[in-house]
Amino acid sequence: MSLTFSNVHFSHQPEKVVFMSGSLMRSLGLTSRRQIQLRLGRNAISASLKPIERSGKHLYLSSGIRNSVHVPRSGPAYVHMPKDGEIQIGPVVGVLSDGPSSPSSPFGARTAYIKQLLREGNKKMYVYAFAPGDINWQRETVYAYLLSANGQFVRKTVPLPDVVYNRLPSRRTDFSPFTNQLRDRFMKRNISFFNWAFFNKADIYNQLENDVQAGRYVPETYSNPSPERIKDMLERHRFVYYKPSAGSLGNGIYRLTYQPKKGYFARYRSTGGNTLLKFPTFTSLMRLLQSRHGSGLRNYVIQQGIRLIEIDGCPIDFRFHMHKDGRNRWSTVGIGAKKAGRGSVTTHIKNGGQLMTPEQALGRTFGSKSREVLERAKQTAVTLAEAIENHHSHVLAEIGFDIGIDEDEKIWMFEANSKPGRSIFSHPSLRVEGKASVEHIFEHCLYLGGFHRGE
Repeated sequence: MSLTFSNVHFSHQPEKVVFMSGSLMRSLGLTSRRQIQLRLGRNAISASLKPIERSGKHLYLSSGIRNSVHVPRSGPAYVHMPKDGEIQIGPVVGVLSDGPSSPSSPFGARTAYIKQLLREGNKKMYVYAFAPGDINWQRETVYAYLLSANGQFVRKTVPLPDVVYNRLPSRRTDFSPFTNQLRDRFMKRNISFFNWAFFNKADIYNQLENDVQAGRYVPETYSNPSPERIKDMLERHRFVYYKPSAGSLGNGIYRLTYQPKKGYFARYRSTGGNTLLKFPTFTSLMRLLQSRHGSGLRNYVIQQGIRLIEIDGCPIDFRFHMHKDGRNRWSTVGIGAKKAGRGSVTTHIKNGGQLMTPEQALGRTFGSKSREVLERAKQTAVTLAEAIENHHSHVLAEIGFDIGIDEDEKIWMFEANSKPGRSIFSHPSLRVEGKASVEHIFEHCLYLGGFHRGE
């Protein structure tokens, strides 16, 4: 199989003809062939092949061809031969999302990121965005969003993709019967779909706790703990985190503390800001939690509290943004250090946290050993990603880890997210990593779409 990068042009010829420069024909081994099968996404068409004299690698598609297979645009794309006599251009990548829609912002808060994906991805392949309702399964087409030359959204009918990148914004949408059916339909057509859905915290902890390599990095954690279990954890660890298994952005998290001579404390985020309450007895603490959440506590997990490294008396944790690359290997692409705000349960920026580079945070704590500690943390993150993937039945290619480091340099994994936010890349010193994150997504789409580089 050969793979090469080419410029795709449109011609006004009405016949079903593909014109190809001599350089491209030679690189694909097509110098003696006069008939080919052209494939784009799920669409394919038989066409005559005619050589043209032009330097460089160029492909000209007649109007009869491009209208039949719905070529989204002219410009750069990869070309390869998956089998003898078949030419595939692409890959075609569909970014699946949704949100409060308007003409200029069809994907709500995610619109800017999706624009970045379309802008960068179309420098190498065909990338479009779509919502679940944009698919016509009978015709196997998508009424998709593309970017015009001036950066505005335009709608076009395009083929079903080779690869789907799932950025649906909510758990409710992600786990709806409609979305489950949509995923099944993609799978039946052998269309790669990543990332499958939001993680459930309890599932991840259960998968990792018995993993020989990864289990040592997970704090003691239990799903749906009984009051007796919570009391025992508080007595042994002095503080714990009590959080919803399907939560995100730090919502609904409690830091529970036990001080034998003072009583029990609950710190949490409320509409009025960070709240700290004191309770004389464990029973009164549980009464508060049950009054606030009722039967919803069945979906909570409890986790051992870890004394993290601190700066100015505020704990620090780290967001590791992981990607699969073009060779199907995990790598750490971006790391942001998050310093908790005063009195905050979490290090989330919206709760008063401060974003730093890992070098800044670790340098103030470990000095000359900071580089060594950071490298061990990167290796740990790869180990954790590989372990989650081994226990996962669907395609994973992007994970965000919330990782902590204690004063003894021990590394801990608190949470894993299958659709990590990108707030760390807003730091001026992490914008290069933000660009690398997008590049990794498309390098892995080449791999998933069958456009292997053969390296």
